[in-house]
Amino acid sequence: MEHDKLATRLSLIIYKLNQGERLTIESLANEFGVSKRTIERDIARFSYFDIKKEGKEFFLDELAVGKLNFDDIKNFAIFSGKSLFPSLTNQFLKDILNDKINRAYMVQNSGFEDIQEKQQLFENLSTAIIEEKTISFFYNDKKRVVNPYKLINTNGIWYLSALENNTIKTYTFSKIKSLKISSDKFVVDKNILKEIEKSEINFLSKESKEVHLKIQNSAKEYFLRKKVLSNMKIIDNTDEYFVVSTNVSFDDEILNIVKQWIPYIEILKPVELQEKLEDVLKKYLDKNIK
Repeated sequence: MEHDKLATRLSLIIYKLNQGERLTIESLANEFGVSKRTIERDIARFSYFDIKKEGKEFFLDELAVGKLNFDDIKNFAIFSGKSLFPSLTNQFLKDILNDKINRAYMVQNSGFEDIQEKQQLFENLSTAIIEEKTISFFYNDKKRVVNPYKLINTNGIWYLSALENNTIKTYTFSKIKSLKISSDKFVVDKNILKEIEKSEINFLSKESKEVHLKIQNSAKEYFLRKKVLSNMKIIDNTDEYFVVSTNVSFDDEILNIVKQWIPYIEILKPVELQEKLEDVLKKYLDKNIK
């Protein structure tokens, strides 16, 4: 995947800089087999770091060398995928790209939803997580007061994992409205944080449903290699297709995946979820095809 190549290249470059190496456009272009212009665009992405330049060589300021750990570099690769995040400002990225970065985000599987119009909400919510401040917002027309722990991207959809009334709950980011950040700080419970980080998104909600999917074998390698579906179990296998079961808490978790893989995938169970998909597709066709 092109994005995977980009993320890998950027991670390796920042790793070299973090090790104190002095690099040139020409040497990197040769190493990665890309054009000089591509490397120049890569370097431009590092505006969040204190990059120095002498002649043709560029390097990380000596006061910054060695300050990034493996997780910081890994997460920078995530940030390089602009489609995954809204258009975050350079200053915002610079402020959070440090040892606190892992406090705010967790990405499970690749993909994205378009949340460009909610850039400010995303940044404010991220800040509240990092600064460990209690927040309030409206969700499904009900006011919530929670301690925010992490923004999670799973199967392309952003969710907020937070503690409400001493219970871990998950909220779809796009449905959060009227966010207010309190001046009150909360103490992060490390056990809760560990539970969130080790769990799949559907285990962070009390409600979940079992889904059975029939997938053509031509897509089998992708689903097995990428682990697109959380807790996926193969329950049937033929020469033409295989059937898997998984658990989801939100319909969009599975619908967004299925829509990407039509006509190679079909929802067998629950029937109402397949009917919901068909209704969405019918409305789309009615609207766009005359």
